[in-house]
Amino acid sequence: MDLRKLKTLIDLVSDSNVSELEITEAEGKVRIVKSVPSQGIPMGQPAVMASSAPAALTPATHSVPLAAAPTESAAAAEPSGHVVKSPMVGTFYRSSSPEAASYVEVGSQVKEGQTICIIEAMKILNEIEADKSGTITQIIAQNGQAVEYGAPLFVIA
Repeated sequence: MDLRKLKTLIDLVSDSNVSELEITEAEGKVRIVKSVPSQGIPMGQPAVMASSAPAALTPATHSVPLAAAPTESAAAAEPSGHVVKSPMVGTFYRSSSPEAASYVEVGSQVKEGQTICIIEAMKILNEIEADKSGTITQIIAQNGQAVEYGAPLFVIA
């Protein structure tokens, strides 16, 4: 969904009596919720939430583990070499099915353009390719783990 369309939807929600609007299209899903004054956002300014991130709406007791996760990922991404990052939000899988062998292991030689993992997003399996030739020195993401855009997946030396 392009930015102009999103801005138009936000303006429509803020100018109407609608308190919540959810739209699903081929490109993704958007949920716009008009805030209440107690949330610290001025009335009439809608809050835009990604429906794939319900953790952001959970009580503050979950904020510590969520905040700790990026620092652990950042620490894991420090090794020297090229870091392959997630091009999207989704679920990381090392193989095409649970019974299939992993695409790559630590020590595997990869060529640029070779499939190294799959990220499932919105029920679509997206093959992720190596963006550099070399040897896999570290696999950072765990199989079945949710990954964010830009999250480190592999290190290639």
